[in-house]
Amino acid sequence: MDKSGHDKIAVAVDFLLFTIEDDRLKILMVRREQEPFQGLLALPGVAVAQEETLAHAARRCLEEETGITEPIYLEQLYTWGDDCRRDPRGRVISVSYMALIPREKLTEKSGKRVTEVFFAEVDQLLAPESQLSFDHKEIIAYGRERIRNKTAYTDIAFHILPEEFTLPQLQKVYEILLGKELYKANFRKSIQDMVADTGKLRKEGAHRPSKVYVRKSSLKKQMIEREEIVL
Repeated sequence: MDKSGHDKIAVAVDFLLFTIEDDRLKILMVRREQEPFQGLLALPGVAVAQEETLAHAARRCLEEETGITEPIYLEQLYTWGDDCRRDPRGRVISVSYMALIPREKLTEKSGKRVTEVFFAEVDQLLAPESQLSFDHKEIIAYGRERIRNKTAYTDIAFHILPEEFTLPQLQKVYEILLGKELYKANFRKSIQDMVADTGKLRKEGAHRPSKVYVRKSSLKKQMIEREEIVL
């Protein structure tokens, strides 16, 4: 209890960094070096400093665990704190943030109080036999459901793609994020207003070359930079 007579409550940020690797949805995890939950996997997280905003703490957590400093897609997911026993050290309210990013942009590194940093398959982490620190399994499940919902009605999938892509590549990303297979014709009709043909072709395996596309907003940005259009 502090001098004002109020109980001390800590505020933390937990970070859910999703990517796709080997056609699997994965999330960045750390292995804890200290108690509580020593040796178990946990989401990257930091305590919010006295003069720090929540968003700054989330960015700091991202930089410490991956080295990423440039702007990426980031959104606040949920605030966890109803369960007073979620941290055995005392009352901790955690604000979770979620990001999606292409795997090639990530260079994960171990931060403080952890022995290992790596990307784990989300499905394996959510399996009944999986044991995670704190309430992080519940947080990951919530993030996974948020991704499914937002993929269905927003362009969130494009944040996990390189700037240029083929339609089969784009459909595969959608299927991984949604957790189900999609009909080719229906899918292409649903995204036709979101992509632009670059005029390029790309050879993928034994298949015939596929057209290369970009997200329409990315094409507009490129044209502005080349001064090909006037706003």
